[in-house]
Amino acid sequence: MKYQHRFIDGTAAGLPLGKVVCVGRNYADHAAELNNPIPTVPMLFIKPATSVVPMAEPFAIPVGQGRVHFETEMSVLIGRRLSKASEAEAAQAIAGIGLALDLTLRDVQDELKRQGHPWEKAKGFDGACPLSDFVMPDRVSSLQDVQIRLRVNGETRQDGNSRFMLNPVLALLSYISQYFTLEPGDVVLTGTPAGVGPIESGDQLEVELVGLLQVTSAVL
Repeated sequence: MKYQHRFIDGTAAGLPLGKVVCVGRNYADHAAELNNPIPTVPMLFIKPATSVVPMAEPFAIPVGQGRVHFETEMSVLIGRRLSKASEAEAAQAIAGIGLALDLTLRDVQDELKRQGHPWEKAKGFDGACPLSDFVMPDRVSSLQDVQIRLRVNGETRQDGNSRFMLNPVLALLSYISQYFTLEPGDVVLTGTPAGVGPIESGDQLEVELVGLLQVTSAVL
């Protein structure tokens, strides 16, 4: 099934699928678990639209390229153009809040990092970005108090809260827009809390923004 931006009631968002802008190491505990330094400014990278697949459908992962890690994230759907925007303008541009899995070829990424090369092959491959449907932003009482949870085969693997982001959501959107114009239909991934790890064929996933959105999926 091809991905299309939708809301959880089944309504189409009416926005094209654009680029996915990701924020690396936006939770100190995640940076620490991978022995990475904590960045002093947001660390940005982009996944192409071709990486996006529906989270609610079973999805495939690459075979023969080493470990595939999950990274569960709160996602932000952009509804209006943002360029060099203020935080207030960023708030008005949010069309929806959802879930994302930033799938990562960890062994490939480690080797690319060792060589000082970009990460695209590890982060932007086809199927690297399962996205959920979205909830309307007015359903989220505080962007900085959202519990993000992932269970794999019934075991809780990630359970963090957006209050621990190093860079809050609106500040992130404003910062990103200083470098990349965000267009309607673009999606921003806001970083992952600690607990990332491998997934394998046959795994059953429960992904949740607690009290807002829950998705059940599987790895083919």
